[in-house]
Amino acid sequence: MDGTHGTADKAQVSSGNGPDGGSGEGTGPGGGRATEGVVAPRPPLTRDGPLRVGLIGYGLAGSVFHAPLVAATEGLRLHTVVTSRPERRREAQDAYPGLRAVAGADELFAAADELDLVVIASPNRTHVPLARAALEAGLSVVVDKPLAATAAEAREVSALADARGLLLSAFQNRRWDNDFRTVARLVHQGALGDVRRFESRFERWRPRPKGGWRESGDPAEIGGLLYDLGSHLVDQALTLFGPVTSVYAECDVRRPGAEADDDTFLALTHASGVRSHLWASATTAQLGPRFRVLGSAAGYVKYGLDPQEAALRAGRRPGGGPGWGVEPESAWGRIGAGASPLDDPGEAVPTEPGDYPAYYAAIERALRSGGPPPVTGAQAAAALAVLEAARRSAAESRTVAPESP
Repeated sequence: MDGTHGTADKAQVSSGNGPDGGSGEGTGPGGGRATEGVVAPRPPLTRDGPLRVGLIGYGLAGSVFHAPLVAATEGLRLHTVVTSRPERRREAQDAYPGLRAVAGADELFAAADELDLVVIASPNRTHVPLARAALEAGLSVVVDKPLAATAAEAREVSALADARGLLLSAFQNRRWDNDFRTVARLVHQGALGDVRRFESRFERWRPRPKGGWRESGDPAEIGGLLYDLGSHLVDQALTLFGPVTSVYAECDVRRPGAEADDDTFLALTHASGVRSHLWASATTAQLGPRFRVLGSAAGYVKYGLDPQEAALRAGRRPGGGPGWGVEPESAWGRIGAGASPLDDPGEAVPTEPGDYPAYYAAIERALRSGGPPPVTGAQAAAALAVLEAARRSAAESRTVAPESP
């Protein structure tokens, strides 16, 4: 999910439930080299009919991303939505006739035998306690990114899922962005030669803070762009180029009245030798390319954003007709060597269609087969280890090595 969304619902947890396109095989779109870890075998779900999904949180994350994508997935049915706001409960039931809408997560867990999967799209601080509560109730879990505040917490939740024979996955939808899928194809086809530098940006021009927990300076909220958009940037870099040996980061608070980092840069050195330079900013008056990937034979440059988020925000739904995730030729990136927009823009490269629906299709297959989810808990923990190292690097103005599991 794009971490710049508005405030999600504050899910409630009862005291009886603990404190308050990929390939579908645990790799990226091109079978990338992200840290895998060992996924414990799980018994497949053999029940007839669609698998029943509960969704905790019906803010922008839940209503724009998760609910439509679950509803569009063959073999899944959106069964229950948790939101504390009565108007959102009405909106959810209007959008999905027959849906059960409840005010708190305790009501959902009390009827856990009516569900097969829980999706957690509530504020970041609730991710770990709600994931634990769902697993303890016997339910497999998808958690919006970031899965946790620390790699240690992510590993702890993963171990609980393994011990109970349940699925745990982090929602990293931007592995299925159209531009990232194109980069993955070019890299794995060797079209750029040996990749030497990977530049990736999520930049915005939002000179005034929007407020809400995502921009809170309270560490408990896990706000700021490092953990928000940085979760996507780091996950994509790990998916393509594998483990990271060193991290340098700059995390600044630029806007008047802002509390959390809103202008962030990361420099990663991968064990493979590739260097990733990653930007997440709300203060960029002139936006840079979404991707610039430089190799020994050629470079690829791509501007603009994948169209799927805008389509979902506008009310479009996957499966509603041809053209989902497709962008016009005018938006295609370009490949070339020694090229510059001033003299030779290079050759246009058709952009792969974006495919957010692939994530939940892979979740459904994993639940049915007992196989690994499209994004594993180990991968989420590896990304969080990099983010933790980046936070230390920025605070101490030095290069930091991510902690090993």
